[in-house]
Amino acid sequence: MLLSSLLLCLSLGALVKSATGSDWCYSNCDNTPSTWEYLHGASCGGKRQSPIDIDTNLVKADLDLHNFTFVNFSSKHAFKSMINNGHTVKFNLVDGEVEVSGGGLKETYSSIQLHFHWGDADHHPGSEHKIDGKRYPMEMHIVSVKKDLTVQQATETSEGIAAMGFFINATEDGDMSPTWSNLTSYLIDVTDEEVDMYHNISIDDLIKDVDLTKFYRYLGSLTTPNCSEAVVWTVFHEPININKNLIQKFPEKAGFRNVYRPTKPLNGRQVWASRATPLPSPPWCYGDHCDYTQSQWHLLPNNLCDSERQSPINIDKSNAVTEKKLDAFHFKHFDNKTVIEKIINTGHTVKCVLKEDVVEVSGGGLGNVYSTLQLHFHWGSQDSEGSEHTVDSKRYPMEMHIVSKRKDLNLTEALQTPDGLAVLGFFIEATSAEEKSNSSSSGQNMSSSDVDAWGQLTSYLSNIQNINSEVKVTKELSIDDLLGNVNVDTYYRYNGSLTTPSCNEAVVWTVFKESIKVDKNLMTMFPTELGYHDVYRKAQDLHGRTVYTTAAASRAPVSIALLLACLCAFYFK
Repeated sequence: MLLSSLLLCLSLGALVKSATGSDWCYSNCDNTPSTWEYLHGASCGGKRQSPIDIDTNLVKADLDLHNFTFVNFSSKHAFKSMINNGHTVKFNLVDGEVEVSGGGLKETYSSIQLHFHWGDADHHPGSEHKIDGKRYPMEMHIVSVKKDLTVQQATETSEGIAAMGFFINATEDGDMSPTWSNLTSYLIDVTDEEVDMYHNISIDDLIKDVDLTKFYRYLGSLTTPNCSEAVVWTVFHEPININKNLIQKFPEKAGFRNVYRPTKPLNGRQVWASRATPLPSPPWCYGDHCDYTQSQWHLLPNNLCDSERQSPINIDKSNAVTEKKLDAFHFKHFDNKTVIEKIINTGHTVKCVLKEDVVEVSGGGLGNVYSTLQLHFHWGSQDSEGSEHTVDSKRYPMEMHIVSKRKDLNLTEALQTPDGLAVLGFFIEATSAEEKSNSSSSGQNMSSSDVDAWGQLTSYLSNIQNINSEVKVTKELSIDDLLGNVNVDTYYRYNGSLTTPSCNEAVVWTVFKESIKVDKNLMTMFPTELGYHDVYRKAQDLHGRTVYTTAAASRAPVSIALLLACLCAFYFK
């Protein structure tokens, strides 16, 4: 198929003439973007126009948007020539060299050129697409045509053209590498003069560190006359970061600025996102003061809250299966007294964020080493219990979760992996100072935590009473201090999920049998200081899952241990 004579005529933002042969422009002529819809033979007034403002609150995840397959994006010989056509600078690719498939595309596409849109780099950004109303300084479009179609046929086919949009962000210390310097060296203020390219430049060199698994998808159009509604658009979430001086070269050397079309209405179209693309979640709550209460979490976009491996659960002790592989845990730096970095009021819990890559959890039958990220709490009110898990239907006053991710995965990968996260759940029971004194004098082991540690922790609560407020932790406080002498050798194990939206089924759960004992007055500070209560999810159906239990017996009470010691002493007298 001979495309070379036609390639220069095709551009998502770079046609010299409209379909009727009339001149068009972005400014300073009769046919500016506001009048393009009236051009004879053009589709610029259609219902499927581009670019758009991508409102991430309206975007839905499409699990079929898998990874792309890029052929020769790494080729150093893919660039053929550059031309300034008066509307943009366009870099033509070698015929048949570069191809794109996958990523939810139904066909394979041949990449034919890439071009740019920009504003006035000093004052006005110039990307065509926006994200939540934000316009980036520039945007690069890679234009591909469905294989075995002519350009004319492609413009007349609903998905005949695949366009990939890359935002370009200006930084003070961004890329000044030879790749972008070499590319901008071809920019000239001469219209319609094709310049051969000799530098070894690849598309991969331009894209660099952009995560190509994170992208948005919608059906749209060319962004210049004749605005053919023939484009399946891919807009990548992460921008390319380059030095602002290189961005400034586009308007300076090309001789024009503000070459972008204003965004167009969606007109009922749906914008989709790949699985890896981060999307905001609408407000959810535990109680009845929002649109998405617990019973409606499954209606939230991009969630798994109605799936069959959900947490928390009720642990029926009589049905728990003993598993000898559930051995002792190895806790690295649980005794570090400076590991808690800050405490945050999320509006749903109190979260203690840990320093990165310091604390680790392994052993305990986990099979992997996990890096501990944070710990948080669930509670009821002063008069009700608030643990998430229950044991034989018993609910405890509070529950603490220590959250870790697999050390060999990033967080995005961990959330998509069945054992990507390991969460340690500790029940918390209230013990008054009098009860502690009595238990101490009677020699009973109450598994009490360090009272000073919980006093230090709760002293920060008055500083985070506003939702999303946070406070830096300056006092010495370790995880071991909070756990006290609780027995970590006996526990339950099952596979489950996060207990808040999006309820990812990525958690290996460990629920310890012995509870932490904390002074009741300190416990009541959580609902009192934070102003909300009953922050726990109700137990979910097991759906045939097995709950396992350790084979180790609980520790003997101190009184028995002392009695044995006395008998031994008497025997060997």
